[in-house]
Amino acid sequence: MKSKTEYLWFDTARKREYINITGEVEEIVRASGIQEGFVLVSAMHITAGVYVNDAESGLIEDIDEWLEKLAPYRRDYRHHRTGEDNGDSHLKSLLIHHEVIVPITAGQLDLGTWQQIYYAEFDGQRRKRLVVKAIGE
Repeated sequence: MKSKTEYLWFDTARKREYINITGEVEEIVRASGIQEGFVLVSAMHITAGVYVNDAESGLIEDIDEWLEKLAPYRRDYRHHRTGEDNGDSHLKSLLIHHEVIVPITAGQLDLGTWQQIYYAEFDGQRRKRLVVKAIGE
C-alpha cells in the first residue's frame, strides 16, 4: 500500500469564500502513483469545510445564502463570550462538514459528471490549510 500526503494553503481575501480545489487534488493523486484507492481531503480548521458539488456559480451563491440563513452572523452566540466573534463560522463548518473521501479508480478521481471538490472558508482573511492524503495501490 502507498500513501501521499500534501497540504494546500489558503489566505482568502473575504471572510466567506468557496474555492474549487479539484485540479489541485487531481494533481496530488496523479503524483502519488496510486491507481486504486481513496483520497481524503480535510480542512484543518474548525471554521472551514470541504464538500463535493456542482461548480455552478448560482448554486454556490445558493449554498452561501442557505448557510447564512441556517447560521447567521449574530452578536449573541455563547462562543463570543471567549472573546471570539466567529460563532456562525463554526456552525457553518458543522453544516458543510470538514472532509470528503473520494475514490481513486485507474489513477484518477472517480467523481460524477458534474462533481467538483470545494474548500469552503467561513472565517477567512488569515492563513489556513487542509490536508490531502491519498491511500491505495
